[in-house]
Amino acid sequence: MGTRLKVLNAFKTLHRTRMAVFKDDEGALTAARLKINEEFKKNKNETSEENIQKMIKMGSDVEIVLRESVVQVEHIGQQRLLLRPRESLLLENVPYSDEPRKKS
Repeated sequence: MGTRLKVLNAFKTLHRTRMAVFKDDEGALTAARLKINEEFKKNKNETSEENIQKMIKMGSDVEIVLRESVVQVEHIGQQRLLLRPRESLLLENVPYSDEPRKKS
């Protein structure tokens, strides 16, 4: 895949992840959109293939952190917060046991 396509793919992937991670939070959606666009515009005249590959890797790493680590929390009162995890962040609740499971 050409470098230009890789850059475009990283750009689109970041925006798709932004839409999923900050769903229903207009302030965060706007801030993330502006930051992504700013970073890509700032580096649009880069010609060094090595630097471009490093920036693509950085974009990919940022996308992974957003997708795997960020959760939405909303203030719903003076002392209360509402956690809104995405389905992909939920894990099956398996009780801890000192004994290894027996294979069936």
